Amino acid sequence: MLYFFSTIASIFPMLIYLAVIWYADKNDREPIKLVLINFLWGAIGAVIIASISSFILLTEYSSLISNKGLQKLTGTLFIAPFVEELAKGCFLFLTINNKKFDNLTDGLVYGGAIGLGFGMTENFLYFISFGTTFTSWITIVIIRTLFSAVMHFLSTATFGGFLSFSKFKSFPIKIILSIAGLSSAMLIHFIWNLTVSFGVTIILGFLFLFFSVLIFITVFALSIRAENNLIYYEMMEEVANNLFPAEHLEVFRNKKQDSVGWIDENIKSKYLKLITTLAFRKMQLNKSTDYKKKNPFG
Repeated sequence: MLYFFSTIASIFPMLIYLAVIWYADKNDREPIKLVLINFLWGAIGAVIIASISSFILLTEYSSLISNKGLQKLTGTLFIAPFVEELAKGCFLFLTINNKKFDNLTDGLVYGGAIGLGFGMTENFLYFISFGTTFTSWITIVIIRTLFSAVMHFLSTATFGGFLSFSKFKSFPIKIILSIAGLSSAMLIHFIWNLTVSFGVTIILGFLFLFFSVLIFITVFALSIRAENNLIYYEMMEEVANNLFPAEHLEVFRNKKQDSVGWIDENIKSKYLKLITTLAFRKMQLNKSTDYKKKNPFG
């Protein structure tokens, strides 16, 4: 029964989080298949790599330091943030090559999906390992579902956000943004582990995560607004060429795509998808062209 309830408790909350963040990307939702691939990487691939790497590093470290308490603290504060964020984030270097990965929102969604997958598997392992009584099991489920897994989501989403800025940049800038993003993810992980490792600072950890979530929500909302503006400006050329109704452009300008009456509801969904895809492809073309002009050998 422990395994059954632990499986349910680890899977369903993460899938709900994933569905919410995917659905919130209302302008240009990412292909669910690609989102799930990133989620599964976090749940399987990243966990395996992180586990093996942590074991090797801890084994080497333990041969130098015999103090068990210091070994555990070092693993929690330094080794875990380093190897886990590397293991989670490395897959984003493959995802970023997909044409659907082209802006900040995409980086937040794909990075967040990996973090949630990792959090799901890690939660399951904690639930079956430390939930020795019903009370302890419930406590662990609540804390890890509402806090630890969310930390994994935020850290890898942050890395994804930085990578989104790097996609159409020159090589040196790509490296700088990638390092900055990975370092930020590790820092989030480190601060969380540090604050919850000591009883006197655990409340600071909860506050840190709470404000981090608020920052994420703000950044995500601003990114969605920027997408609306992008669609508006990219489609102005089509209006000038009489290929797109000016009154429809105003709908995007005023962010009223969900309002009723401006277009036949039977074709609304497909129509919005076509407009959004066209605007984003034009943006990609413009940025790619600018990149090639600056980097003829890139």
